[in-house]
Amino acid sequence: MASSSAAKDTEAALGPVEERILELCRTYPKGISDKIIQNDNPELEQKERVQAVNNLLAAGHIDLFKQGSELIYRLKGTSRARGGDAEEKIVYGIIEEAGNKGIWIRDIRFKSNLGMTQLNKLLKTMEGKKLIKSVTSVAASRKKVYMLYDIEPDQSVTGGAWYSDQDFESEFVEVLNQQCYKFLQQRAEQAAASSDGPMAVRNLSCASSKEIAQYISELGISKVRTT
Repeated sequence: MASSSAAKDTEAALGPVEERILELCRTYPKGISDKIIQNDNPELEQKERVQAVNNLLAAGHIDLFKQGSELIYRLKGTSRARGGDAEEKIVYGIIEEAGNKGIWIRDIRFKSNLGMTQLNKLLKTMEGKKLIKSVTSVAASRKKVYMLYDIEPDQSVTGGAWYSDQDFESEFVEVLNQQCYKFLQQRAEQAAASSDGPMAVRNLSCASSKEIAQYISELGISKVRTT
């Protein structure tokens, strides 16, 4: 009875800002960022938003997750796997906790205490439901890591612009090297033809990484940002 009364007191203590944040969490079950809260409540100062979020965290109404460099707030206990069995919920929670860097099957097995045969079957079922996905990591001897289905993998997993389907784009890198050399050579030739003083010639022959990136972008040989 005492715990029930305490829960009611906590619920009653929530102010309109906290209630609105909870409503946003219900609207966006995958979670909300501070930007969403700010856009929905432009009149609130940052201090007020932070206080409201802290109140909800302290009361156990929401959970805090990190997705990339962004903090995400989600209703406590909200899970796309909630309709599954107990083992599925456990595995889902372990994978969810790993975020966008994923987790190896060995670590899932260790944390869940499930047998390998059972775990493999469970992971396959969850992939079929599009709850999770497996991604081959370029940083770990091409081992597969598991993460939630709708999460964008971290660059440490995919390799970023220098990899395609986990294969290092050596030809692409070679083309970039050649074009960078050509650009710097052109700058050096322009500097050599200048009649200005030695310092001006030196400055003309140099190029910043931003200038080189812009040159590569204008060539159209790279469809991704190289900075």
